[in-house]
Amino acid sequence: MRAAVIQFPGSNCDRDMAVALGRFSGNSKPAEMIWHKESSLPDGLDVIAIPGGFSFGDYLRCGAIAARSPIMQAVVKFASKGGYVLGVCNGFQVLTETGILPGVLMRNAGLKFVCREIGLEVTTKDSAFTAVYRKGEKISVPIAHHDGNYTADTDTLNRLHGDDRVAFTYTDNPNGSVDDIAGVLSANRRVLGMMPHPERINDPVLGGTDGARIFEGLAFGLVSA
Repeated sequence: MRAAVIQFPGSNCDRDMAVALGRFSGNSKPAEMIWHKESSLPDGLDVIAIPGGFSFGDYLRCGAIAARSPIMQAVVKFASKGGYVLGVCNGFQVLTETGILPGVLMRNAGLKFVCREIGLEVTTKDSAFTAVYRKGEKISVPIAHHDGNYTADTDTLNRLHGDDRVAFTYTDNPNGSVDDIAGVLSANRRVLGMMPHPERINDPVLGGTDGARIFEGLAFGLVSA
């Protein structure tokens, strides 16, 4: 699995993400780092990750400026051709700002930054990201965000639920997200955006492995494709 992580000014989970992807790459090397001013992606990539943080200081809207960085045009093209893309926290916000994923991430309902482990339920197995979990399985993954309140119009929500594209829901909603949504999939099921941080809980030395199976599922899916 050849993976890359997009870096923006203000990214702060990029190296965590690169190490997590590297654990399942087959060569134990961290993913490649790609600066946001690049206009093209390396050949032969299987997975692109957009990490958490505060890209461009979260000015305007979270992820809005990053979504207009030169590299994102290449990411949009990569996704449209069926490439795997994982956006976590700020990365999820960037993906909604580009239109790769539907909906928007608003201020938390309590208007406070929330940083703690949170319970999630796996709501579909039908994606590489969730294939190694059991549907209905409860896991624990850290969150750290101020703007994680997922919001979408009724038609979009009906489509997401009808197409089985809600990947994870909160068991104890920390931010007011509609329908407890914590992560959603693209129509082709190859793009996942989620607010919780699986890269922070993918190794026993980090306190748990509940997030590891997202990366394991990606690697397994690419090998078996």
